[in-house]
Amino acid sequence: MSGIFGIVGPVFLTILIGYLARRFNRISADGLRGLNDFVFMLALPALLFEGATSSGGLGATVAVSVAYFAACIPVYLLAVLVGWKLRRLRLQEAGLFGLDASYGNLSMVGIPVVLAAYGQEGLHNLLAILAFHSILLLPIATVIAEFGINRNASLLQVFRSTATSLLSNPVVLAVAAGGLWSLLMPPLPDVLRNLLHMLGSAVSPVALFCLGASLTGFNIRRDWPNAVIGTVIKLLVLPAIVWVVAIMLKLPPLGTAVAVTAAATPTGANAFILARRYATGMDRSGATVLLASGLSLVTLSLIVSLLVLRSAPG
Repeated sequence: MSGIFGIVGPVFLTILIGYLARRFNRISADGLRGLNDFVFMLALPALLFEGATSSGGLGATVAVSVAYFAACIPVYLLAVLVGWKLRRLRLQEAGLFGLDASYGNLSMVGIPVVLAAYGQEGLHNLLAILAFHSILLLPIATVIAEFGINRNASLLQVFRSTATSLLSNPVVLAVAAGGLWSLLMPPLPDVLRNLLHMLGSAVSPVALFCLGASLTGFNIRRDWPNAVIGTVIKLLVLPAIVWVVAIMLKLPPLGTAVAVTAAATPTGANAFILARRYATGMDRSGATVLLASGLSLVTLSLIVSLLVLRSAPG
């Protein structure tokens, strides 16, 4: 167990440091915003671009992505039905509740944990999921939210809004550009690869610090019953179903480990950002992000401890 704590312990301790720094005003809101911009506009795209170019494209790990989304999309739709029919939420609220229960924090938590537990090869597998994570889940949630708010909404308008958002997303662009480079261009020159590696090395500590600092803005007491349901689906149900699908598809141990670990990450901040955009379910989404991030210290540690043993070579 001490070996597993050596992997996930620094992740959650860095989150705690960020939380305390913001809680006691050792970093300002403007400073936090600047760090977030550095991660998502520069450091994270550099890491993903380098990873995509060095992995020989995403074709070798496409089965990992298939297994993940073959489970994730049905779980999202199940959560929508739970929110709509059982919790009596409006359709737009249920669509965003489903995102709280299925959209993982693959960038801030997934990348550091996968790198620490499974190394660079594990990151290549995670890239196959990251490449389609926002492209698939955010548009589905956007369509449901738009139709819930305005039943007469134009599909063309929804498509344009979603496409514009995705095409301006640096994470999506970095993975796509890296994949194209690996297919069409010669290997990166050393100076460029070293630059990308230097920038990408900042992702894990800075992203985790920012995640911890951002948690101070959420309140778990706001709509906690639905937050608990969303957290249980996200941290327990989704990883279990991803594991079953991975076994059915006969993924190799490493691919299975990365897919299940990705599924076990807490709710990603983009779920809250979309809720804020529609001014719908913000309290519930924020509470889910906070609760899932806290509980994932236990659930993610246990899952990684099991998966590291199963994915170990030999």
